[in-house]
Parts: sequence; structure tokens; C-alpha cells
Amino acid sequence: MAIMEAYTQLMYQLFALYNDREAATIADWVIEHITGFKRIDRIINKKFPLTEDQQKILQQCTTQLLLHKPVQYVLQEAWFAGIKLYVDENVLIPRPETEELVEWVAEEVSSCQFPVTSLIDIGTGSGCIPIVLKRKLPDVEIHAVDISAAAIDVAKKNATNLEMDIHFKQMDILEKEIWKQLPVFDIIVSNPPYIKQTEAFAMNENVLKYEPHRALFVPDNNALLFYETIAVFGLQHLTADGKLFFEINETSGKQVCSLLEKYGYTNIELRKDLQGKDRMVKAGKSKDSI
Repeated sequence: MAIMEAYTQLMYQLFALYNDREAATIADWVIEHITGFKRIDRIINKKFPLTEDQQKILQQCTTQLLLHKPVQYVLQEAWFAGIKLYVDENVLIPRPETEELVEWVAEEVSSCQFPVTSLIDIGTGSGCIPIVLKRKLPDVEIHAVDISAAAIDVAKKNATNLEMDIHFKQMDILEKEIWKQLPVFDIIVSNPPYIKQTEAFAMNENVLKYEPHRALFVPDNNALLFYETIAVFGLQHLTADGKLFFEINETSGKQVCSLLEKYGYTNIELRKDLQGKDRMVKAGKSKDSI
């Protein structure tokens, strides 16, 4: 089978599950992963034959993709802020809006009037947030925690592969009695679970079937559970001039801001993502809470 034939065949099979653009993108990604040929190389070498092993891998990938398995899990790789990460079904697939959160944090740290020396990411998953922040802020000591031991293993693997020195710890942030195991930080950043159970019906099958629900969903009757917990954690574990950054559910911006105000945080800013949705919140620790 020639390389262009393989690409076209996979793309047409994916039309049953995805729109034309998504199908083409996924097929492009898979063929490049298998052959090492970028799109321009395939156009130039469209009759280049796949080896027997490559055809077997293509068939395995196709089978998984047609079961709605996300291409990132099929290939065990995802791109985030220009970095290729290892991912599997123990961690969420990094999203573009989280890249915007990371960029905001990095900008704030770089322009900060006081020296930022330490930062923690709560609910780190694949480690995408601390790894990119460490790359942008090499002098900052970065910690990251997650309830899932398997997720921590993935994050450590990515940090090792990319030669990033990050302190990872498996812990449940909801267990307040173990907070004492952590030091104080200048910055807390978190992309916690924030999707309400009742919102699941509107989600794609590939997300519901394969991505870890514990990292996605919160109870409808306690949708701000993690924001409130981390806000309280911040009162104890943020330095005097410390800042808190959250990624949020697009429907919860005002509620998260009100919650932070209730706990005494100041200079609260709600920011939209590139799609025009409320997606990020920044807040500063009040001097009165020290």
C-alpha cells in the first residue's frame, strides 16, 4: 500500500465519526506518526510504499480510532505549547485553553514586582502545566500534585523525557490534614475537575468513553468543590504577595470570582479564552488573611 493511499483510506473511514477537517487532521497525524513523513513529504513521495509492519500498525490504529478512541491515546502522544507529551488513559488530553492559562501565569511571573521562587500545580495530570512553566521559568521551583498515582507516573515520565526538574507528589488535595506536607508557594495554579454531571450528555463519546472521569466531573450539588478547597489551601500556603490561577467552567466565572471574594482574595480578574468564553481567573492573597 502506497503512503497516499493509506492516508486517503484512513481519512475516508474516519468520515463516519468526524467532520471532514477533523478526519483529515487525524489521518495526517497517524500517517506521520507511522512513517515519519510530513504532509509535504507525502505529496512528493505519494507512491512510497508502507512496510508490512507499518501496515499492521496502521490497521491497529484504525481499529482503535473507529471505536472512538482519541487519536492522542491511540498514538500515546499529545502536543501542548509546542511540546510533545506522552499521554494515556490515566490523564486528560491537554487542551488549547490550558495553554492560554499557562501563558498568563508565565506573563504574570515575568512582570511581577516581587521575586517568584516557588509554584505548585494542583491536579497536574500529564504534567503539561508545570513542565511548560518550568521551561518558561527555569529559576522557579515547581511542585505538582495529583490524586492519581498513575497520573503522577505519566507526569514524571514526561518531565524526565524533557529533562525538567519538577517535584511531583501523589496526594488528594481534598484531604486537608495532609496539607502540612507541602511548603508555601508564591503561585498556585490549577485546572481542577469542573464539569457538572448533568453536562455529560453534551460531551463527545470519545471523551466520555476514554478520558478519566475523576479528572473531569464534579457533583452538580457541589460544582465549586475544588475551587473552594484550593482557595482555603491558598490562605494557608500562599506567600504574602501570592497569586492564585484557575482554569474554570465557562458557565462558572462569576461564581468562582464571588467565592474568591468571600475568602478575602483581592484583584480578582476573570479572563476569556480565544473563543470568547470565560475560562480563567486570577486572584491575589489579601494581606488581611495572613
